[in-house]
Amino acid sequence: QVQLVESGGGLVQAGGSLRLSCVVSGISLSVMSMAWYRQAPGKQRELVASITNGGTRTYADSVKGRFTISRDNAKNTVYLQMNSLKPEDTGVYYCNVPRSGLAWGQGTQVIVSS
Repeated sequence: QVQLVESGGGLVQAGGSLRLSCVVSGISLSVMSMAWYRQAPGKQRELVASITNGGTRTYADSVKGRFTISRDNAKNTVYLQMNSLKPEDTGVYYCNVPRSGLAWGQGTQVIVSS
């Protein structure tokens, strides 16, 4: 079965950086688009960034220029480098295959303090 395991979250001051990791099992990562999502309390989950199997990247306007999504197919891992963090970036971050309907992982919590 497909497994999505996120890690790397934590508490950080505004302006700081974190790198999130998502280890994917049970699918061929090299042929899949992947994405990062986040969900703040009381709000819907939103798309943050995506990367196609060919390496094309897209970002939400709110994070463009600050976040970078990347992938290492040999390690079955997708990353999200998060720089210049803002309090509005606070939330639980998840990875998944976009619009796949796969079950969500546990996510990793990011808290950005002011």
